Amino acid sequence: MNYPLIFSIAKTHLVSRFKQSAVAALGVTFGIGTFITMIGFMTGLNDLLDGLVLNRTPHVHLYNEIKISEKQPIDFITNPAEELSIVRSVQPKFNQIRIHNALPILDFLNKDKRVKGAIPQIKVQVFYKAGAVNLNGILNGIEPLQEDRLFNIGDYVIEGNVQLLKNTPSGIILGAGVADKLKLSLGDRIYISSPNGALFQLKIVGIYQSGLAEVDDIQSYVNVKMAQRIMGQSESYITDINVKLHDLALSVDMASQLSQQFNVSAIDINAANAQFDTGTSIRNIITYAVSITLLIVAGFGIYNILNMLIYEKMNDIAILKATGFSGKDVQYIFITQAMVIGIIGGSLGLIVGFLLSVLIDNTPFKTEAVPTLETFPVNFDPVYYIIGIIFALIATFLAGYLPSRKAKNIDPVEIIRGQ
Repeated sequence: MNYPLIFSIAKTHLVSRFKQSAVAALGVTFGIGTFITMIGFMTGLNDLLDGLVLNRTPHVHLYNEIKISEKQPIDFITNPAEELSIVRSVQPKFNQIRIHNALPILDFLNKDKRVKGAIPQIKVQVFYKAGAVNLNGILNGIEPLQEDRLFNIGDYVIEGNVQLLKNTPSGIILGAGVADKLKLSLGDRIYISSPNGALFQLKIVGIYQSGLAEVDDIQSYVNVKMAQRIMGQSESYITDINVKLHDLALSVDMASQLSQQFNVSAIDINAANAQFDTGTSIRNIITYAVSITLLIVAGFGIYNILNMLIYEKMNDIAILKATGFSGKDVQYIFITQAMVIGIIGGSLGLIVGFLLSVLIDNTPFKTEAVPTLETFPVNFDPVYYIIGIIFALIATFLAGYLPSRKAKNIDPVEIIRGQ
């Protein structure tokens, strides 16, 4: 088989019907370009939403949970089967909020090779006071730099910065909702009323906006030592330990292990965000369903264009077969045409998809709900470009192969007689 000759004839066909060849290539271009743009944008949006939750959520959270007593009053009855016993208003037993031996636990976790970082947290219920106004709120005592390293708190500080909280013992990063309600700004001072009724004056060194109104209206951050001081507790007082792992998949097993080992309550990130995970799965299904649909529609368009191109060249097929070309040769000619269209159209599609993705990625998009977002999110994963070009080649091969099977069996005498 003379491959150079077959390629030369295929090239001649493509050039002689340049408009039809260009339309077929553009069909591939826009199909692949649209696929690249849509899947990049949709997966980028999914990644953004996942990141907003996962970046701020510990992989394993250790705390002391309020529990009912394991031995209830009815258990003290000697012969419960012989007596009618009624117990009402059973109350949970008193539990310490603090984690027992928190500092040794932190030291143990930070030496574990599976752990990227384990940091303490102290949650304090307080009142924000401004004149006669009292707002109920929650103070989180944190180690600012470690919190920023592991959970990116700095991304949500819209005024000031985390370093100022580290350097200011009596500083506070105030929730944006609290600051708005009390008409406070960076550098102002605010009074905090502790659960014991003591007053503390704190300097606002940052404004925090998570994008969740119910969080921003109550939550603020101070140093761990300041939180311990507000609670009137020692340096060993810690209510929560947040753990981030190198491998998220280990979170379930590790939460179970730590709960049994240290006799504390432990919740993994999957349990803490079960509803969000369901939403993520549904969004991913929709994303891939739309993307596959785009590819299928593009594939049918490519097939129809190439099919018509072959039918319009019936006279050429008859001449080729009459001059000694076999049916296989004719089939290879049209498959070669289809593959050339696929390579050119697919390559242009990748370029168009990339350029549109870059355009979207640089389009300004500001929203108070997500303060870290400045432009539309786009995912430039090379896998999608590889899928795009592979599909273009497969689709154009099939679009050329299926009609060419009929072309190779055409009797040239019938076509010439029909003319």
